[in-house]
Order: sequence, then C-alpha cells, then structure tokens
Amino acid sequence: MNPQGKVALVTGGAHRVGKAITLMLAQAGAQIVINYNSSATEAHQTVAEANALGVEALAIQCDVADFDAVQRMTKVIKERFGGVDILVNSASHFGRTPFPTEDAAVIEMWQRVTRISLDGAFYVCNSLVPTMQARGGGVIINIVDLSVWMPWPNLMAHAVGKAGLLALTHQLALELAPTIRANAVAPGPVLPPPNTTERLLAVSAGHTLLERWGTPEDVAHAVKYLIEADYVTGDVMRVDGGEQIAYRKVRG
Repeated sequence: MNPQGKVALVTGGAHRVGKAITLMLAQAGAQIVINYNSSATEAHQTVAEANALGVEALAIQCDVADFDAVQRMTKVIKERFGGVDILVNSASHFGRTPFPTEDAAVIEMWQRVTRISLDGAFYVCNSLVPTMQARGGGVIINIVDLSVWMPWPNLMAHAVGKAGLLALTHQLALELAPTIRANAVAPGPVLPPPNTTERLLAVSAGHTLLERWGTPEDVAHAVKYLIEADYVTGDVMRVDGGEQIAYRKVRG
C-alpha cells in the first residue's frame, strides 16, 4: 500500500518511536491520527510537525486499555476521516513486575501493562478493522520487541504482553486475509530510557552485531516497508542490529 493520501492511526504516536513512525507517515503523505493518553503537550507538538509536512493531523486522547474510550475515539475518526487505512499499534507501558509477588501494586502494574499491550491493540483493531474493510483493505503494524524471544528479569508483564501482541499479529493476518495485511516490527536498542549512563549505552551497543545503537527512524523505515510490501503478511521484522544472535559473534 502506498501511504500517500491514506489515513493512518498511530497509538502512542506522540513521542519516542511512535513519533518517528507518525512523522514518517506524514512525510509519505498520509493523513495522521495521533492517539495519546497522558502526553498532551508532545501530541500537539507532533501534530504541528505533521501539519508542517503538508498533511492533516489530529490528536485524540484515549486510554486504549479502556474499551469505551476506544469506541469514542473510533467515533471521532469516523466522523473526521471516515475510517483508517493504516493502523500502527505502538502504545505500551514499561512497568516492572517482579515475580512472584504479594504486592498489590505489582498486580496492578501487571494488569496495566498487559491491558495496554494486548487488550488495547485488540480493542483498537476490533473497532477500526470494519472501516478498513469498508474502504477495500488496509494494513496493521504492531510494535513488539526482543522480549518476545529474550525475556528480561522483573519485566514479565511487558514480555508476556509483547509475546501476546505478536500472537495477535499472526491471528489478524489469518483472520483478515486477503484484504488486510498484519505484520509486526521488533526494535532492539534504538532509543535509550532517560538518564541512561554512557557506560550502559556502550554496554548495550556491544550486545549487537553492529556494535552501535539504532534510531527511532530505523524502526519507522521498517514500518514503511511493511506498509508498502503487498506480499508480506503474518511476519515480524527485527530492527535490532543483530542483537538477537549477537551472543554467537566472534570475540577478538
């Protein structure tokens, strides 16, 4: 699918990797809906940047883990654009969930993380896929990460949510073929958390085959490829500098 003139929704599209995907789509000529939950300032700034690229952009506040809120967001999108052609599920919450636990706050975090990653993506797809079908087809891209294959300590909810999102990707590809394609992108180290030390940056870079960090734009390029690749569905593209297999690299 050529994004030019299409309508795209990016959940979590206000900042970080989601913003890079949003601006890539705007640069490609798509009309943009930016979903955000609490990042209002960043969302409106991203809208302004998308508008400056010559496309129409709209920011909608919505907690994707809330089914009723997703229904309200869908109503606004239908009224403004008639539906979507491209859907990128990028919203996530990176919360620690040590296991086992008797801490009620950890249980609440488990629910929050998995509801956004998995329930939220399901709610958004379930609400907007009918508009894709009515428009003759579409593309869904889900943003997972390497925790699908390489679990991280104390981040069980995150890893399980992303693994579930990859399973949802496969199921969507099966259920919606041939008119709607569904794929996933799995970033590696492309954007460090705030306040990451230089030492930790170097350690993470050393865990990749390319021995460097990538960028959010690298992820956006992969998303663009999967949108345009009309014979690819049910697949996942890793954008990790070879991190997943770097444990086998030859040490000098």
